[in-house]
Amino acid sequence: VSQSRYEVNVSGALKTEGTDGVEEATVTIDGTVNFAPPFNYFDLSNDLGEYKVTNSVPVASSYTVTPSKDDSPLNGVTTYDLLLISKHILGIEPLGSPYKMIAADANKSNSITTFDVVELRKLILGIYNDLPNNTSWRFVDKSQQFINPMNPFAETIKENISITDAQSNLVEDFVGVKIGDVNGTAVANSAMQVDDRTNGTLLFDVDNRVVKAGETFDVTFKASEAVQGYQMTLNLNGLEVAGIVKSDKVSENNFGVFDDALTVSVDGEQAFTVTFRAAKAGKLSEMMSVSSRITKAEGYNAANNRLDVALRFDGQTIAGVGFELYQNQPNPFVNKTFIGFHLPEAAAATLTVYDETGRVVFTQKGDFAKGYNAIALDRALLNTVGVLYYTLATENASATKKMIQTK
Repeated sequence: VSQSRYEVNVSGALKTEGTDGVEEATVTIDGTVNFAPPFNYFDLSNDLGEYKVTNSVPVASSYTVTPSKDDSPLNGVTTYDLLLISKHILGIEPLGSPYKMIAADANKSNSITTFDVVELRKLILGIYNDLPNNTSWRFVDKSQQFINPMNPFAETIKENISITDAQSNLVEDFVGVKIGDVNGTAVANSAMQVDDRTNGTLLFDVDNRVVKAGETFDVTFKASEAVQGYQMTLNLNGLEVAGIVKSDKVSENNFGVFDDALTVSVDGEQAFTVTFRAAKAGKLSEMMSVSSRITKAEGYNAANNRLDVALRFDGQTIAGVGFELYQNQPNPFVNKTFIGFHLPEAAAATLTVYDETGRVVFTQKGDFAKGYNAIALDRALLNTVGVLYYTLATENASATKKMIQTK
């Protein structure tokens, strides 16, 4: 395409510190030229993180390029990140890169404190749906050289690029920083595979017992091996949380209480104790189960390996995460979304997407591994907008959830 001499092209790439392209970020170009009205253009980055605005921005104009992305705040954020941020705060193990430090500043205060850990933990526990003072991504001008890389907050972090009197095509690159993710596990684009391998299972020993309706009692969950931290959802059936028994490193801040669930995020402590009230009579092992539906169930051993989580009642009955279908991320979505699910054993499964009238708009069959799996969905495959339903079915189980595709 021959370019008119009256316009300049503006392009560039948004990539993480680990050089993965950040997809579906909105890159806005705002500017003015002479006495004409201000102009505004935008582009969505592709799976390589690339954006391009061609044959639009006038020669001699002044403009600013600003990327933004604010979806799936939990992407890449786990209790393991909190462990690493705490080690940084204590000076045991500095994060070591300005971008990781920006990622650790959850409340955008230009400092890293225990308050950032508290805010991120609320996100992990499902108490927050997003961070009150931050977006889920920040983008830093790639050409910014930090005077003191050990303290990027000592200067203004450049989150846009301004050009005056543009005369030629320009390439403006940014580093994408996923807030809360200091170990680089965020999935930045739909071409990336979710790495969810685990190295064994962390068992929590629980004394099984029969409870009477109205009874209040303490239950201790004790890790069967030394761990740095862990997180999980406990599904409750006929049990209400009456309180948390405090210990050195465990308080109310480590839990989220819901009608039918308790979420847990603990580091530096091998056991925790919860006071329950029984709403009905029953056996403990039938009234609680481990789940990933709000807070993903996983543990971290001394060797920094990720573990599955299961409950062990009286040293015998072991109950891990069962068949579960999770809410798609992001939701609502424009072009792409991920549907995650957990299989107790490797199995063949079919994902089917329906519109509101019950018409099948997409189906995918496959053989999936034991544990967490994710299927990427592209708007092009669905060819419809609005409210959609998706069902995941195996030979033994199935579940359905709702999602929203916006224009």
